Amino acid sequence: MRLDRPALLFGILLSMAIIRATHADAQPAPAPVDEIKAYCIDFNWAPGGRRHKPFASPGRWSEAEPAAHVAWYKAVGANVLQTFCVSCNGYAWYKDGFIPEQPGLKHDFLREVVGLGHEQKMLVMGYFCVGANTKWGTDHPDLSYGTPTTYHIPYTDEYLDYLEKSITDAVGTTGIDGFMFDWLWMPRRQSTQGKWLDCEKKLYEQLMNEPFPGEELLTKEQDTAYSRRALDSCWKTIRDAARKANPRCILWLTCNNVKHPHVVHSDMFKEVDWLMNEAGDMRGIDAVRSMVGEHTRLITCLALWNGQDAIKVVPEAIKAGVGLYGFTAPGADSGLVPLERFMAKPVSELKGDERSISVLARAYHGASVEALWKDGRFIEPTPEPQH
Repeated sequence: MRLDRPALLFGILLSMAIIRATHADAQPAPAPVDEIKAYCIDFNWAPGGRRHKPFASPGRWSEAEPAAHVAWYKAVGANVLQTFCVSCNGYAWYKDGFIPEQPGLKHDFLREVVGLGHEQKMLVMGYFCVGANTKWGTDHPDLSYGTPTTYHIPYTDEYLDYLEKSITDAVGTTGIDGFMFDWLWMPRRQSTQGKWLDCEKKLYEQLMNEPFPGEELLTKEQDTAYSRRALDSCWKTIRDAARKANPRCILWLTCNNVKHPHVVHSDMFKEVDWLMNEAGDMRGIDAVRSMVGEHTRLITCLALWNGQDAIKVVPEAIKAGVGLYGFTAPGADSGLVPLERFMAKPVSELKGDERSISVLARAYHGASVEALWKDGRFIEPTPEPQH
């Protein structure tokens, strides 16, 4: 099947968006969405995904074009564009902020995406990785368990002060409607083979009002109680910083294990605005319903790591009134995944993220899974005549 015309149309759309970006004023935030149709090109990871790979190096995709990215999300049909305040490498996606920008950042990326996204009636959400930040770990070796590609930061007063300032700055200066926060888990202490840093022993004593008993004598019950208090203290820092900067800021927690004893029945689950089961299964959604606040909106996720099949998950989520979200590693050059490479193909021929994007795009545009992408839109198949 030839893709010349869809590719041409998509190119025109990108060009128009780029022209608008040169003179677009900030647009007012769009109204809250009835159905959450979200997607993310994930700047945390190098091309090829996250499995056994380090975080993307600082400055990777620093030349990303805001207008081209907004046009991509528009083509997919998303009404929620999730991009980044600070990615896991510890550098920001906007200029002149509290956090140093990605080296070589060509555009004031986040702010420009906000303006163009609002122009397209999209909510624009940022992102913070709470439990991992390579720059923080490198700059503060006594306050971090190294810089592995996993949870490595204890929630000391020093780190919470840094996190508070990061959030207040991003929410207060970029115009984002809210942000996803991720990896709110306890550190794995890999670099010390399970031994606690002095700073975390001090934190234990501060939160538990008792001396740290030592790694060998610490009971499971003590560890769980301490972990819940540490995560709650971090959550309240996130919440208060965001609300101080913008009382209407949408706080979006992504949780890869909604049944973990460190978070079940937490204040965070009750108070957060959006809660996503990143594992993607509807059983996890059902399990958490009794733990969330009346205002909390639930979201499910499609990603390579969780192995969920979009053909099954998407209609189940829509039927249950659950929001939809997907993310993928960026493409090799501009960060964009070239839609023209696969969108015109039947879903049955696709695998992985291409399959998920195609199914989500059809759902976001109100088309059936059998619809085909042609001339920049989805066309439903013509029923065969009955004999």
